[in-house]
Amino acid sequence: MGRAFEYRKATKLKRWGNMARVFTKLGKQITIAARDGGPDPENNPRLRVLIQQAKKENMPKENVERAIKKATDKNVSDYKEMVYEGYGPYGVAIVVETATDNPTRTVANIRSYFNKHGGSLGTSGSLEFLFDHKCVFKISPKEGVSLEDLELELIDYGVDEVEEDEGDIILYGEFKSYSDIQSYLEENGFEIHSAEFERIPRDTKTLTEEQRAQIEKLLEKFEEDDDVQNVFHNME
Repeated sequence: MGRAFEYRKATKLKRWGNMARVFTKLGKQITIAARDGGPDPENNPRLRVLIQQAKKENMPKENVERAIKKATDKNVSDYKEMVYEGYGPYGVAIVVETATDNPTRTVANIRSYFNKHGGSLGTSGSLEFLFDHKCVFKISPKEGVSLEDLELELIDYGVDEVEEDEGDIILYGEFKSYSDIQSYLEENGFEIHSAEFERIPRDTKTLTEEQRAQIEKLLEKFEEDDDVQNVFHNME
């Protein structure tokens, strides 16, 4: 198994286990995608994948339509994507991705979570060197196409790791290769279940059980915040 796959399996966010949070997160992503690329999924690849993902998560159609409408409604507050970086206890690096209509509120909350749990908020970009920014696609296998053949084909499109997971195929590629990978998959008839961006740590820190428990309390505070979209860390 590849490094990225093993890390991802060990750190699947609890946030995705709660349906209400899943819908909130996807709704914001859909609004942002529609704002940036237009409300028509036929002309907006990112939006197209998110709508497919929403279907897989059984998100009601009206929720999807409402999220798209928000992107063009001038009376609705605009979401801004903000990334916060800092260190938790024991030198664990933490990156928090948010989508917020009130950055002042969000940064105050993020800072308070760090401070109350023995960590500190850092400056933007200070932890980039510790993580690889990847795009991650989950797709259905295709009859007659082996994992090895698919990996060889997709190397030219920026994919650097391919793994199987519970009957699905997980593809990892360079952040900048997202659109190329999506285009290949769609043009070749692969069913895309989800397409996300993740930050995979280049090295991980080993902690004791007691230390892990302290870090997990901090991570849970981030996860409970409605402005938070994703949390990444380098704890093993």
